[in-house]
Amino acid sequence: MKIVDVILSEGRTGFYFDDQRAIKKGAKQNQFIYDGECVTEGFTSIRQAGESISVLLVLEDGQIAHGDCAAIQYSGAGGRDPLFLAKDFIPFIETNINPLLIGRELSSFRELAEEIDKVKVNGKRIHTAIRYGVTQAILDAVAKANHVTMAEIVKEEYQLPHKIDVVPIFGQTGDDRFSNVDKMIIKQADVLPHGLINNIGTKLGEDGELLLSYIKWMKDRIDNRKVNKNYHPVFHIDVYGTIGLLFNNDIKKMADYIEKCGKAAHPYQLRIEGPMDVEDRDLQVEALSVLVKEIETRNIPVQIVADEWCNTMEDIKLFIDKKAAHMLQIKTPVLGGINNVIDAIRYCKAHNVGVYSGGTCNETNRSAEVTTQIAMACQADQVLAKPGMGFDEGFMIVYNEMMRVVRILEYRNKKNRR
Repeated sequence: MKIVDVILSEGRTGFYFDDQRAIKKGAKQNQFIYDGECVTEGFTSIRQAGESISVLLVLEDGQIAHGDCAAIQYSGAGGRDPLFLAKDFIPFIETNINPLLIGRELSSFRELAEEIDKVKVNGKRIHTAIRYGVTQAILDAVAKANHVTMAEIVKEEYQLPHKIDVVPIFGQTGDDRFSNVDKMIIKQADVLPHGLINNIGTKLGEDGELLLSYIKWMKDRIDNRKVNKNYHPVFHIDVYGTIGLLFNNDIKKMADYIEKCGKAAHPYQLRIEGPMDVEDRDLQVEALSVLVKEIETRNIPVQIVADEWCNTMEDIKLFIDKKAAHMLQIKTPVLGGINNVIDAIRYCKAHNVGVYSGGTCNETNRSAEVTTQIAMACQADQVLAKPGMGFDEGFMIVYNEMMRVVRILEYRNKKNRR
C-alpha cells in the first residue's frame, strides 16, 4: 500500500498558547486572558489561540489516514521549540515534507517515521510539531494498510512483551481546581488533579499554605464524596517550579515542605511534578538528583516527577542515568516523532523508572487518540487526559479510545477462536 497524496488542513487545538515566562514574571490574569507584556519570542499576547495542522495521507485504496501537528501550551519555554502557527508551517510542509511522503510504500511505520523524524532543512531539524503530526499520520496509515489498530502495529514492530490494555488516566483541573476535582471523583479518575500550581501568591501560598490546604481539602473530599469505597486515586500535582522559587532552591527546606505535603495527602500516594526549574538542563538534572536523594534518604513517601528540560531521548536518558526523578513525563509533542515517544517509554520501563505518557492541554483529539494507543501498547504507568483544561472532554477522548481498542481486540480474538 502506497501514499498517493497529502492533504493539509488548518485546525484549532483543545486549549491555548501561553507565554510561561510572562506568567512567571507576574502577569495578572483578567478573567480568562492575561494582562501585561509578552516575554517569549513569537507571542503577540500572553494567551493566544492554539493552532494545529492536520496531515491527511491519501492511500492508493482510497483510505485516508491522519495525524495532527500540535505544540505545547508553553511553547518556547524550557528549551522547547518556538510558537507553532499554521500559516507559517503549512507552506513549509507542502514544500519540504509532502515530496518525501508521496509514493512511499507503507511497509514499516518504524522505518518511515524514523526517516521523517531525522529530516533536516537548511541544516536544522524540522519543528517538533511537524514531526509529531506527520508520524502520527504514518502510524495510522500503516495500521489502515494492515487493517489493524495502531496499538497492534506498535506492539508488533517494537516486539513489545506487554498485553495491549488500559492504563491509568491522569486528569487535569486547569484553574478550576475544586469543581474539576469533584468531576474526577464522580468519574473515578485514576490520577488527579494536576492542579496548575503556577503562581506562588495565588496558588502555592507565600508559606506554601495554599497548596497544603488544597491537598487536605482534596483528601477530605474524596473520603467523604466517593461513590465507590475502593476508589483510591494517586495525587499528582504540577507545581511549575514554584516550590523551588519559594524556598530559593534550598534542598532541605524544599524536602521539609514536600514532606508536609506527603503527610497531608496520606494515605494517598503523592507525586510532585516540576518542584523546581533552574532554567538549564544540566543544572536541572543536578538539582533534581540532589532533591531525590534527600527525599529517599529521609524516606519521604512522595515521588518526584520530571518535566521541564526533559525534551529529547538524550535528555530522558540523562535524567534517568542521574536518578533525577522517580517518574518522567514523556511530553509527547516535544519529542517530535511519535517513534521517540515509544522509545522513551521503553527506556523508562527498562530502567524501572515510572513513565507518564503526557503531553499538553494544547493538543487535539487526534493526537490524544494516537498517543493513547501508544501508551496502551507500551503499558505506560499513566496517560494524560487531553486535550483541554475542562477535564470531561479530555477524559472522554482518552477513556473512549482505550475502550474501543480493548473491545476491538477482544472481538478479533474471539472471532479467531471460532
